[in-house]
Amino acid sequence: MYPIYKSIGTKEVCEEVKVLFPPQHQDVQPGMEYIMQPRPISYNPYYTGSCKLKNKVAIITGGDSGIGRAVAYLFAIEGADIAISYLNEHKDANETKEFIENLGRKCLLIPGDLKDEEMSTTVVQKTIECFGKIDILVNNHAVQFVQNSILDISAEQLDLTFKTNVYPFFYMTKAALPYLKKGSSIINTTSITAYQGEPLLIDYSATKGAIATFTRSLSQSLIKDGVRVNGVAPGPIWTPLIPASFSAEQVETFGSGTSKVPMNRAGQPFEVATSYLFLASDDSSYMSGQVLHPNGGAIVGS
Repeated sequence: MYPIYKSIGTKEVCEEVKVLFPPQHQDVQPGMEYIMQPRPISYNPYYTGSCKLKNKVAIITGGDSGIGRAVAYLFAIEGADIAISYLNEHKDANETKEFIENLGRKCLLIPGDLKDEEMSTTVVQKTIECFGKIDILVNNHAVQFVQNSILDISAEQLDLTFKTNVYPFFYMTKAALPYLKKGSSIINTTSITAYQGEPLLIDYSATKGAIATFTRSLSQSLIKDGVRVNGVAPGPIWTPLIPASFSAEQVETFGSGTSKVPMNRAGQPFEVATSYLFLASDDSSYMSGQVLHPNGGAIVGS
């Protein structure tokens, strides 16, 4: 039992709930949030903003749901307008947009496949047309496919995983960089799997390791320009990617019953979003090339 926030209509209440999730599975990646049970918790109603991102503009890839949605909500609470790049999860995206607008901020939705480099250019151009600037880039989207052995990872799967999880981080950064100024921030989502490994997600873990190294190298490249580059490596977080990746039986005990998660539970997206806020704001003005680890208490190498 632990306290979380459960959505009831448009309101949020605090209550005690059990750790385990109902068995469920989705056949399409990266998954749909609106059909999950229980819904991921993206918003902490007890959080009070303090204008840390007042009048900033943020692009968040995968911002329609999961961690990206929680980051979008928190950034909006702190005064930012949001451009969300997503694949085709239109119902989730429109729900996110409505919530952000109810917070008093603007939200631009840009659907499309980021595996195509031209899509990154489109995302940036539409953001500039709408908001006139870019202050924060959050590279956050990903897919993962469970396989019991490396022998089961086909060339097609390997290609898809890297072209989805890694290539667009380069594409988005290249497209946004001409508009980023001194004080801007790039935040990349890596994973605890980059540090601990995961035998069922070998190719996914490899992409997350690549992102961690990309973050460090890019930070050194851009530090002379005053653009900070950092990362976040979440542990097991309840997002649409989980039922879209794992079997119904695996979902039921997701995040619990393993020594890899000392807190013995999965995290909720709102518990991760504050790491992104810290890295996006001036609170982290002396940090670049670093990775934060909201992972339920696991000790990993930096």
